[in-house]
Amino acid sequence: MRTARFIADGRLHTGQVVEDRLIDESGRAHRCDAVVWLPPVEPTKVIGLVLNYADHARELGLEVPQDPVLFFKPLTSLIGHRAPIVYPAGVERLHYEVELAVVIGRRCRKVRAADAFGVIRGYTVANDVTARDFITNYFRPPVKAKGFDTFGPLGPWLVEGEDLDPDNLELRAYVNGELRQRGHTSHLIHKVAAII
Repeated sequence: MRTARFIADGRLHTGQVVEDRLIDESGRAHRCDAVVWLPPVEPTKVIGLVLNYADHARELGLEVPQDPVLFFKPLTSLIGHRAPIVYPAGVERLHYEVELAVVIGRRCRKVRAADAFGVIRGYTVANDVTARDFITNYFRPPVKAKGFDTFGPLGPWLVEGEDLDPDNLELRAYVNGELRQRGHTSHLIHKVAAII
């Protein structure tokens, strides 16, 4: 099942995606191109993982960290599908990074890899926008580089956890309609269950 949050007719809706339509909570259908998309979830925190693709590390001329390196992304960075990303003044190297966003469905701690899928609500697509001008050492928390408002597009929808295999997905990033990045979750260094 795919669910979405969107604004239509001046109201906030939560609904299901059925073929090329959004069906809101009252059963009314909306065209996907006639709504304002919101992030499909309202998280309480966003945790990112630095350099989890070996090919991306090579592309940047960096070594792959042995252990996962985490960072927080501010909630103010989140925007919905098709919302414009604001290019900060003075930034020369703005970079897109298509990512699989894993949405945890309940409070949890110290989850074993074997139990990880039991706490996952679902998945969506994220664009981890980064101002590379401010990345000098990937062990430093890249808050400034990744934390600007609009630097966290999510969506368009959430896919329920049991509806897909997170370790076997193709991800694509488009910039102004042009395909710029393609990756596959089978190339993740640290798999989803191990990260949780």
